[in-house]
Amino acid sequence: MDETAQGFAADDDVPIPYMARTRDYYRAIGYDTPYRWAHHSDAPFQPLLKPLAQSRVAIITTAAPFDPARGDQGPGAAYNGGAKFYSVYDGDSSQTHDLRISHIAYDRVHTTATDSNSWFPLPALHRLAASGRIGKIAPRFYGAPTNRSHRVTTETDAPEILARCRADRVDVAVLVPNCPVCHQTISLTARHLEANGIATVVMGCAKDIVEHAAVPRFLFSDFPLGNAAGRPHDAASQDFTLDLAMRVLESAVGPQTTVQSPLRWALDAAWKRDYNNVALLSPAELARRRAEFDAQKAVARTLREPAA
Repeated sequence: MDETAQGFAADDDVPIPYMARTRDYYRAIGYDTPYRWAHHSDAPFQPLLKPLAQSRVAIITTAAPFDPARGDQGPGAAYNGGAKFYSVYDGDSSQTHDLRISHIAYDRVHTTATDSNSWFPLPALHRLAASGRIGKIAPRFYGAPTNRSHRVTTETDAPEILARCRADRVDVAVLVPNCPVCHQTISLTARHLEANGIATVVMGCAKDIVEHAAVPRFLFSDFPLGNAAGRPHDAASQDFTLDLAMRVLESAVGPQTTVQSPLRWALDAAWKRDYNNVALLSPAELARRRAEFDAQKAVARTLREPAA
């Protein structure tokens, strides 16, 4: 039987297995100890305490404020360890902000990070508030450090974000990760907020990582990393994606609710084959990437552990 004629999708037209790809990639460049991803079999759940039209909504992001002193952070820039941040930060939600994702492992082949609205949906949230769909936007948004340490996220960063949310009387948090590890960071943060009375929805692209960590509500967009808030330069896609996240908030009847966006990145699923796929990388390319990664780790270490 001709399966294409029957309308079947290609066998590899499935969500990218980021945990497996990441494990295989780091093993291939010489890191033999596999990373242990956060894993929970259940999740907390906080129902909405009031209608969204009366709720105060905040954004939590893993994107970093642009700092011209920290090297290339422009669209398509290579991984820049110097652009990372290691403490929770916040910003005024009434202002325009230049947040970049050059410090993380977004898909640099199939997307170029030219539109921050595809990873930081503050303009879309303002449009939603203007329409009356939500009550108010929280006075601040919050930056969650991308942290490989489960303990630091759960014991330090998530409680700090919770404290700032409480100070701003936040009812609902929309959390938007970018790289594989920050999907985990955001998932652990969502769990902490939900366990402490704030309803959450994660908007992400790494389905396996978020579901492995077990979150209350998850809107999955099968897009390249860095586009969890919609297609770049496509306000209709961004508005649709954020509104769909609001519908997930309203309709979820219990924890671990995943809804997949119907939007497709491209008709051809070839982009899913490329991301950190060691089968497609030569030994010379793997060696080059190991050297580049080690150099960026050294840069990041100087920021994380400043000299006395």
